Amino acid sequence: MFRRTFWFGTGVAAGVWATTKVNRKLKQLTPDSLAATAANKALDVGTRVRDRAVGFALDVRDNMAQREAELDDALGLNAPVDGELPAPRHRAAIENRNDPKSVVDVRTTYSYNRNEDH
Repeated sequence: MFRRTFWFGTGVAAGVWATTKVNRKLKQLTPDSLAATAANKALDVGTRVRDRAVGFALDVRDNMAQREAELDDALGLNAPVDGELPAPRHRAAIENRNDPKSVVDVRTTYSYNRNEDH
């Protein structure tokens, strides 16, 4: 009699366990549950992609700043600046206002005839 009761109890426990397992799986396979699971996975993937993209952008920015500093050093843009200004440049030709040859009549030299262009 004890054996029958043991096997009966074991069968009931196995039936309850199997029913619970099947019901959980059926709830997971409903359309609402599938949509929620897909949405959660999409959010997780989006978060991971965004984190990696932000990390990549920060790496690019750091490397860009480093390369810019290297180029500035190579071009001498980071060299200390002296307090002196460069010497003033002189004109190649200095006009003499007293010389009649240097006085130019603007009307005769720069006359414009609109028919000359055609």
